Amino acid sequence: MYCPKCGSQLPDDATYCMKCGTNVKETLEKNAKAAEDVLAPTEAKALKCPSCGAPINPQFGEMVITCAYCGTGITLGNAGWKNIAKQTMLPITLSTSEQVITRVRGMMDVGILHRHLMEESKLEEMNLSMVPYWIVSASATTSIVASAVAVEAGQVATTAALIGLMGVAMGGGRGRGFGLGGPLVAGTMIGTTMGGRGGARKSFEIADNYNFPIVAMKALASTQPREYQFRLEERTFFDIAKVPKDVKVLNGDVGEEVARSQAKALVTQLQSTKAHEQYHMIQQLHTEVEVGEAELLHAPIWFARYDHEGTKIAFMIDANSGGVISSLGI
Repeated sequence: MYCPKCGSQLPDDATYCMKCGTNVKETLEKNAKAAEDVLAPTEAKALKCPSCGAPINPQFGEMVITCAYCGTGITLGNAGWKNIAKQTMLPITLSTSEQVITRVRGMMDVGILHRHLMEESKLEEMNLSMVPYWIVSASATTSIVASAVAVEAGQVATTAALIGLMGVAMGGGRGRGFGLGGPLVAGTMIGTTMGGRGGARKSFEIADNYNFPIVAMKALASTQPREYQFRLEERTFFDIAKVPKDVKVLNGDVGEEVARSQAKALVTQLQSTKAHEQYHMIQQLHTEVEVGEAELLHAPIWFARYDHEGTKIAFMIDANSGGVISSLGI
């Protein structure tokens, strides 16, 4: 056992520290009681050290924290951590409109037909806002029954070669067809190889885990990402002081349960898309999706809108990663 004040090593049954005179048992009990109070209430916005009162600024995901001022170790209980970690944000890296214009030009002026599209378009809107998204954890497993197309193709090629050899052998050479019974044999073999009832079938499975973003604003429902992923490893606790004053923080009007339901439906669609990209002639497809809890993420989003001869061209760009969340009119 060590003295909580001076750090001297003491016998396990010591009551007072022989070096500094601290009542060890009383101090340890007091610290333990204070540590229990670290569990944050629902409305908690920040934590303080239970020993010295200094502010505690844990990084996202940390559960055991050492106070930088007095060295006290604090363990965050699951309930307290959950309440604080519920709302997060992504830092802004694309902070100027010039950076966004450069990014947009790379998408607009592509190919011969669009070579001067940006120059010929008028910028109507360019603004940066913190947009709320529900990040819903989900795990999905898709079971697939599909025709083994690759196997069939190989079998057909082999069959064609055999038919050619048999035609020569039975018909006596080139120019005389398949010879006696040739067409009947060819039809039988091809029909059997290609699988008169749909060919060889095989079972496949696609399993994936997602942190699926659901836009928490009904007004932006048309911009809902289908596959886009934010760089969640860069997120931190939401702190309004870290948001520039000229950047508007938007409020959401989509609840967590609605978001979880939407995430389940969209993950199911995404799994189906992946299945059809990987396998052809799918005969059966079934997806099971389990959704977990959600956290509220404020993502910095640039909105850019142009007018090109009456046609509106709009972009939503992730100001954290520079990725394009959606584009319309291109």
